[in-house]
Amino acid sequence: MPHDALIIGGSYAGLSAALQLVRARRRVLVIDDGRPRNRFAARAHGVLANDGRPGAEIAAAAHAQVAAYPTAAFRRTEAVAVERIDGGFQVAFADGTRTTGRRLLLSHGVEDVPADIPGVKERWGRTALHCPWCHGYEIGGGPVGVLGWGDHAAAYASTVAEWGQATLFLGPDTVLSPEDVRLLHRRGVTIETTPIARLEGEAQTLTGVRLADGRFVVLKALFVGANVRIASPFAEHLGCEMTDTPVGRVIKVDAQQQTTQPGVFAAGDLARAASNITLATSDGMTAAHALFRSLIEEETAAA
Repeated sequence: MPHDALIIGGSYAGLSAALQLVRARRRVLVIDDGRPRNRFAARAHGVLANDGRPGAEIAAAAHAQVAAYPTAAFRRTEAVAVERIDGGFQVAFADGTRTTGRRLLLSHGVEDVPADIPGVKERWGRTALHCPWCHGYEIGGGPVGVLGWGDHAAAYASTVAEWGQATLFLGPDTVLSPEDVRLLHRRGVTIETTPIARLEGEAQTLTGVRLADGRFVVLKALFVGANVRIASPFAEHLGCEMTDTPVGRVIKVDAQQQTTQPGVFAAGDLARAASNITLATSDGMTAAHALFRSLIEEETAAA
């Protein structure tokens, strides 16, 4: 086969894995469609040695470093199908071409599914946010909103309260326990039960939210705990087990990023609930080392 590893998804997890494998002189093909999850955010934060740098610049620098190795190859296109074949895997591309490899690493990430409230989509990644660790400091304090639902609404709001004067807007069917209410009170979080009708403000800025009863609440930003969906159906098509998390279904992996299907690894946001660049790159390295060991085991058994 032309490749030891096919990596679908060339962002942080995929490039981190590729770097490890090409340094072992393994033949790697990185397949990426150029639509990273964080493309809506102006800058990445909390990334050691890259704090405040645009995510696209971090990825471009990583791409260049991987590309410097002679066994690295890239395809900037969409993978549309994956199947297991004798000895490995076959990937089909949108242009009708195909390629094969001995192992498969899925790192194509997830898509955010924020609340369907007018004004959220237009501000996503700027003033409608999901991660206080990534963007909370830049708000600079002041009034911030949290749209929460389900069992983790109180924990989410109590975390966001570290970066501003927080108001928790309860989502549909969200019920707070007495313990939740006490936690929010201790953290200084205001609880608002009236639904948000829309976000208001010019362009991507936010001046506040209009509630269903007509009241206006001044806000500098709104944290929206978005659900996620895996960007492509490859894992389920291959028979990989999935697992439920507070943010949605992700691929089930072990401590080495191995899925429940032999030869298939997964790394990054599609295989974990907590997500950021640092975690994705760590997962990519872990997956690469496990993938490499599986190749060695196969080769020594055949010898």
